[in-house]
Order: sequence, then C-alpha cells, then structure tokens
Amino acid sequence: MAEKISFEPPRGMRDFYPEDMVWRNKIFDAFRASAESYGFEPYDACVVESYELLARKAGEEVGEQIYHFLDKSERHLALRAEMTPTLARMVAQRQKELAFPLKWTTIAQCFRYERMTKGRKREHYQWNLDIIGEDSTLAEAEVIGAACDALKRMGLTSNDFKVHVSSRKFLGELLAKSGIAPEKHAQVFLALDKRGKMPDSEIAAMLRDGGLTDADVEATFKIMDTKSYEECPELVELFAIAGEAGFADCLVFDIAVIRGLSYYTGVVFECFDTAGEFRAIFGGGRYDNLLTTIGGEPTSAVGLGFGDVVVSELLKARLGDSAKERKGVAVGFMFPGERDVAVKLAAMLRASGERVDLALKPLKPKKFFSRADSIEAAKAIFVGPDDVEKGVVKIKNLETREESELCI
Repeated sequence: MAEKISFEPPRGMRDFYPEDMVWRNKIFDAFRASAESYGFEPYDACVVESYELLARKAGEEVGEQIYHFLDKSERHLALRAEMTPTLARMVAQRQKELAFPLKWTTIAQCFRYERMTKGRKREHYQWNLDIIGEDSTLAEAEVIGAACDALKRMGLTSNDFKVHVSSRKFLGELLAKSGIAPEKHAQVFLALDKRGKMPDSEIAAMLRDGGLTDADVEATFKIMDTKSYEECPELVELFAIAGEAGFADCLVFDIAVIRGLSYYTGVVFECFDTAGEFRAIFGGGRYDNLLTTIGGEPTSAVGLGFGDVVVSELLKARLGDSAKERKGVAVGFMFPGERDVAVKLAAMLRASGERVDLALKPLKPKKFFSRADSIEAAKAIFVGPDDVEKGVVKIKNLETREESELCI
C-alpha cells in the first residue's frame, strides 16, 4: 500500500493562501514603493548559486545552514541563503562596465536550514537595498531611511520600532584603546554578537578562548556600557542627516549591535519592535571588503536585508484585520438569460480600471451577496430580469449599504 502523502509543506517552508497574500502584498508593495521613492533600481538573480561563493562568507556555520547538493554533473551548488554574495558576484562580473555608485534593490527568496524559532523559517523573502561605490555616510542614511519609510507605509510609526545603530570601526577603536590587539577583534565581535542569546558567563568563556585575559574580558564588558557616540564622526553625521531627513526619531545608538557577519566594516544597524516581542525586523551595515573576497576590486558598499517573516508577525499583532480592505466590484446574475449582460458589464467596468469578480454561473441573491462579502468586494452588482428590462442596474456599496444606479 502506497504511503499517504502529507498535505503539509516541508518543515520550515510556507504556503501562501489568498488570506496570507493580503499580508505579503502589503509588505511587498511597501518594499517596492519605498525603493522606487528612494531611487533604487530593481534587479534579480538565480536562486541556485555556487556553493563555493556562499562558503566564502565567513562568520556562519555554512555547511550546516545552507541547503547544498551535487547536480548531475557533480557541480557543488546551493540554494542562496542571502542575496549579498550573489550581488557581489554580479557587480564583480561587470565592475569595469558599471556606473558607480549603484543603488540596487530586490526581493529575493532565500533558504537556510536552521533551528526553527519564533520569527525564523527555513524559507523567507528578503528585501535587499544596497548602495555600491559610495564612501559618504549619506549611503547609510539613504538605506536606513528607505527601510523606515517602508515600515511607515505598512502602517507602523516610530513608536512601534527603533533602528539600533552602532559602528564596528568605533567598537574596534574602543577595544584598541583598552589594549585588546586588533587581531583579536574578530573573535571579540563574534562572541559579543551572541550577547542576549546566551549568558554573559558563556560569552566571557568565548572571549578567553579567543586569547583574551581576564582584564581584557572585564574591559570588553565595560565597553558594552558605552552610551555616547560623540567620539564617532560617522555616527554623529548619520544622526545629523537623519534629523534633516526626518527620521531621527526612528534611530537609537546601541553599542551592542555587532552583526555576526565578518564582512561588515563600519556602521551597522538592526531594527527591533519597541515592545521587544520579536526578533530583529531588518539589519545591515557597511561592507567595504566583500568584493575583494571573491576576486573583485576594492569597492565601498552599504546594504540591508529585510525579511518578510518578522514584520508580518509584527503587523498582525499591531494592525489586526485592518490590513484587509474592500476593493473591486462583484458582478452576478440570477438566471442564464442575464449572463451576457453581466459579462458585458464586467468588461465595461474592467476597461475603466475596476477590479471585477464575475460570477461563473447563475446564483440566488443571498448566495451572491454572501460571496461578495467573503471576497472583500467594495461594491456589488446583481443583474436580474427586471434590471435587463429597465436597462438599469443597482450598484450596492457593501460597507455603507448605499445604492446607486448605472445604465446598461
């Protein structure tokens, strides 16, 4: 007897039913509108990448988290876990032809095999914004500003979220002043990035394993209490630009923001809901050395990754059913004799730009209006024999229940 096939998607993967697409479209529409508003150009790339390209990215347990396989020609391939390595490959491929700075954006489907927790799936969509070839702090401001704009387009305010910003360069300078050698900074960053995910005692053990003395460990934890960014010119400038651009109320300084990926070199940032209920909404920073790791020429860059899973949960928690909105017209008919009138009416409304759901068979009035409500139609037109005879149909507003007439 054949084994029964499960109707569930593979663990960590998602199906999107129409009611789920309401939320996904709300998020994606905000992503695209903000990217367009801030002048980012859309691009896309293959989902399957060379495993070697993805494995060059340091700071993660690549072999455990990336879906990888050998194809029929024994090539070692992988499903992309994020878009940045692919972007680096694309830019390096045409580095001598492209006009910098680049402002590129995409919504990429990504896969990562990891432990399932709240806000973390094994498949997700990630909005990427990257500015390549610009040293100015305006690049960071444009990327963060666009992300804040997207959240506001989704219906959130700065009371719902804050972008925590820091600088790995600034943190490195503070560590150096405390006598911690630069060659140990990578290990320190890696350990501190896990703060909040494990006890400080385990963080301290990681630091000692990285060659730090007890005095170094104590100094490191003291640095993590830093509250001022006034000695960091790039952060001073970033907050000043944010003030001029109108999103300074969305930013807070947080020395604890590290970002685990080793390719980050300067300003780094992560966005969280103010209630502290969810994982990071988005994160990113400056990564000036990534292209050189894959053989490209040195190029400055700033980027962010903004996943759809956490923000979807946040929107549902904050907005409830308000994401749903009635739109379009439902058109139905009572008997077969009114079918052609209903078809012509639907065609006329569609030509005028309306979204029309046309009933596919005769329906009784109660059933038709019940369906119109279920599909969230804003208006409904039900064609009966008397309407055809009079040459006039009634348009019912399904929110106010008011009616108007339309000649046919």
